Amino acid sequence: MSAPGRRSLMDVLVLIGRILFAVLFLGAALNHLTHTKQMAGYAGSRGVPATVATPLTLATGLLLLTGALSVLLGIWADLGALLLAVFLLPTAFVMHAFWTEEGDARMEEMLHFMKDLALSGAALMLLAFFSYTGDELGLTLTGPLFGIS
Repeated sequence: MSAPGRRSLMDVLVLIGRILFAVLFLGAALNHLTHTKQMAGYAGSRGVPATVATPLTLATGLLLLTGALSVLLGIWADLGALLLAVFLLPTAFVMHAFWTEEGDARMEEMLHFMKDLALSGAALMLLAFFSYTGDELGLTLTGPLFGIS
């Protein structure tokens, strides 16, 4: 396969990966923005003060939506990946503190904690990938915001 052929295959694979990665966060954003009261109630049950639970739920919903759309559409995808990591890392420790739970709840929260850590790692790798590849990566609407070489 010639270099141009490999290049377009890589572009398509990265696009498919961006779509699959973003779908999870688009769904989470939708939940934050359409089931705000329930999500804020859950946040309150995890120790988030009631006075800030609703505004934080809305803010994190917008953060998720912005980050996911950025990665999905390839509009400053590096920034979008960073926004998702900024959401995931604190969420893992605040919302899924499995070490405070017992029994089945401990296992379930540990699963969510590990998922959030793994996804934050993937988001950080995407940040580096998008920043490093710059305008070389096809099938995006813009180049990266952060140019790392």
